[in-house]
Amino acid sequence: MTQNTKENKRLEDHYSKKKDWLKWGPYLSERQWGTVREDYSPNGDAWNYLPHDHARSRTYRWGEDGIAGISDRYCNICFSVALWNGKDPILKERLFGLTGPQGNHGEDVKELYYYLENTPSHSYMKHLYKYPQNEFPYNKLVEENRNRGKQENEYELLDTGIFDNNEYFDVHTEYAKADGEDILVKISVSNRGPKTAKAVVLPTIWIRNFWSFTGMDKKPVIKKAGTKKSPCVAVDHEYVGKYNLYFDTPSRVLFTENETNMERIYNGTNEHPFKKDLFHDAVIDNDFSLAEKNTEGTKCAPMYELQLAAGETKTIRLRLSSQDIDTPIDASFDGVFEERIAESRSFLESVTEKSNEEEREIQKQAFAGLLWTKQYYNYEVEQWLEGDPGTNPSDQRWHGRNSSWTAFRNHDILSMPDAWEYPWFAAWDSAFHCVTFSMVDHEFAKKQLLLFTKEWYMAANGQIPAYEWNFSDVNPPVQAWAAIQIYQMEQRKTGKGDLNFLKRMFNKLALNFTWWVNREDSSSNNVFQGGFLGLDNIGVFDRSNGVPGGGILEQVDGTSWMALYCLNMLEIALEIAQDDDTFEDMAIKYFGHFVFIAEALNKITEDSASSWDEKEGFFYDKLILPDNQKIPIKVRSISGLLSLTAVLNIRKECLDKLPRFKASMQWYRTYRMERQKYQVIEEFGLENDVLLSLVPRKRLDILIHSILDETEFLAKHGIRSLSKEHENKYEVKINGDTYSIEYERAESSTDLFGGNSNWRGPIWMPMNYLFISTFKEYHNYFGDSLKYAYPTGSDNNLNLKDIAFEISKRLIGIFQQDTDGHRPVNELDKEKYTDKHFKDLILFYEYFDGNNGRGVGASHQTGWTALVANLIEEINR
Repeated sequence: MTQNTKENKRLEDHYSKKKDWLKWGPYLSERQWGTVREDYSPNGDAWNYLPHDHARSRTYRWGEDGIAGISDRYCNICFSVALWNGKDPILKERLFGLTGPQGNHGEDVKELYYYLENTPSHSYMKHLYKYPQNEFPYNKLVEENRNRGKQENEYELLDTGIFDNNEYFDVHTEYAKADGEDILVKISVSNRGPKTAKAVVLPTIWIRNFWSFTGMDKKPVIKKAGTKKSPCVAVDHEYVGKYNLYFDTPSRVLFTENETNMERIYNGTNEHPFKKDLFHDAVIDNDFSLAEKNTEGTKCAPMYELQLAAGETKTIRLRLSSQDIDTPIDASFDGVFEERIAESRSFLESVTEKSNEEEREIQKQAFAGLLWTKQYYNYEVEQWLEGDPGTNPSDQRWHGRNSSWTAFRNHDILSMPDAWEYPWFAAWDSAFHCVTFSMVDHEFAKKQLLLFTKEWYMAANGQIPAYEWNFSDVNPPVQAWAAIQIYQMEQRKTGKGDLNFLKRMFNKLALNFTWWVNREDSSSNNVFQGGFLGLDNIGVFDRSNGVPGGGILEQVDGTSWMALYCLNMLEIALEIAQDDDTFEDMAIKYFGHFVFIAEALNKITEDSASSWDEKEGFFYDKLILPDNQKIPIKVRSISGLLSLTAVLNIRKECLDKLPRFKASMQWYRTYRMERQKYQVIEEFGLENDVLLSLVPRKRLDILIHSILDETEFLAKHGIRSLSKEHENKYEVKINGDTYSIEYERAESSTDLFGGNSNWRGPIWMPMNYLFISTFKEYHNYFGDSLKYAYPTGSDNNLNLKDIAFEISKRLIGIFQQDTDGHRPVNELDKEKYTDKHFKDLILFYEYFDGNNGRGVGASHQTGWTALVANLIEEINR
């Protein structure tokens, strides 16, 4: 792989601290309203405490938001694009969407926007927003979704018909860095409609408000500067420094303060009229007398009134720089863009050198979405609980959401799952994100993963916070898996793995592993409970909220995740031990843990904790009631298949370097054979590789038969999360009450976890990626000696490496065009996406319809769905 591109050099300079190329980036959130960190209500109702209708008038405490925006890494100075089509009742300063209670399937952004390009240093970024020329259907979207039930599709912006006549603007926002603190901006507005249309554009710069909350020695200011020929505003901020925003000559320049309109929000009194929503009032009412009265403030926008003929494009140019520049927008301006675009292309080609043109386009947009959703995230629980000076927080908050996490404090750049729908970290999502980040920026991937083990994230007892809505929930422990993946990716691409990174991760994750053992194995039998484990509604009842009858639910996925965690920690210890033999003891420790977990899951005596059903050939969760009655929950889902993922092939050359570990393995095997105990290591030989697998060979064959069965798990576009067999509803009676689950190919029909995610049938990219990795690991040991019918029942017998390849192709196919130009991901809007201005645009959804592959859930969850970029690389390797 080529490593000498200009973009690689920028990353090298940044991480060696020669130049801070990442001081500015796409760190501005897409949604700050409706978030937990902005919720100061006594009852924890974040959606209603600060709704979209308040967002334009109300100052945020913990961040800012905007469209296609950027900020410095601490979100002190922000820049984004605001628009008005002459008809809307609201100035379009931020993206609109439905709250969780409003949507028939939970929260959902109701806009059309696309991340087109981005480099790891953010030297070049490109974003597209499609803005209707007719009045935006706010009320229609709310009302129609309110009237729809759980069995119906979400009502989306394209469903309203507002794009039917192509009466819309394509608004492309591009950024090119001339230097680390010299950013060129182009906003190009194209009229895609059949007639002349008006577009008002307000490129807006503003300062995050600290002075109203924590106080500042010197209030920041944005002042009018420059000349009529070279207009400019100057920004002075004690935390960030001085900047100039240069821009093309506008119709007018507006100023106000980034402060709450107390009169509108609280029926109070404003000390002055220059409030956050002044630009909205001025534009909508066509009254600029106040907004043009002052020549300074903390929010400013040059305003451009564009008349665009059908098919016409007009471009606005700006430049945000820490330098004083005599001719900031001259003939060289476009040249910088041309250079950065060429460098971006060169970098992309170096990362995807074996991809064809269509594959590279998918990867480019996957990387772009991943990079655009790097967001500034600020949340300090102790300060949030205490409230700021002059505030009077509710006493109920001391016992509410996240109240026990008083040590949690961060102000970091984080990879968000979806910058609108999930504008906060989720611990297991982030681990998957980092595996794709490692394709383009190894250092960011490593630093991001390490963040979650920092003392200001991880609790003192070793728990890693799950996600903002409930830090105490339990996400699958995939950080160790991600760490070894990233280590190996860097090793393959650079020839050298980062052992220091592995050591740092290992030391902290050892604490987290102990937390799991102490807190999630309540019966002390190495079978783990764990809660919902990120799989939201996959069970017959809410697994994180206690279980029926006051019993204990022993979860196959909890136990499988822990077995995988053991093997990941073992693999890391083995890798480090080859350089530092003090880690050999830790390898022995985690091997021992794995032995006991594997025994607990697989034993089949009646009194054991086994979850294996010999007759049906599947691992099932088991409910143990207080009277010790054991009730199997016979749901055929990826929870039962997860046992496959706990597998590790230990190479002979590794064993030969670690004689104490090798001898320990031999002792375990001999000891257990002599006492007729369950044999965890079936495939063992001192002169060969050793296979550690949670699933013994006989059961492996049975489970893979199920996973490759198209009437069960194997779909046209990947592996389903629930067997299609459950089209016939599964029911279980517990203490006289009936609980059930049914295969649901797409949206959820239940409100469980908000109803916005569904694990009852659809295809999820991260779980598919895990299974594909698993098949490859088994193949590393068995090779061609192990083959299966693919699909089950066919005469097509393949080894597991080839099966992994074929499933990868099914997943990649979700985003590829067929002979008619249709992509399965766009199944509901496939005709619109053959239009020339739509056909090359790709959305990376949260999950996908289990039957046809259409996108479902959050529409911009590039985070873990970006793993498709890894799959493309792997099939071409």
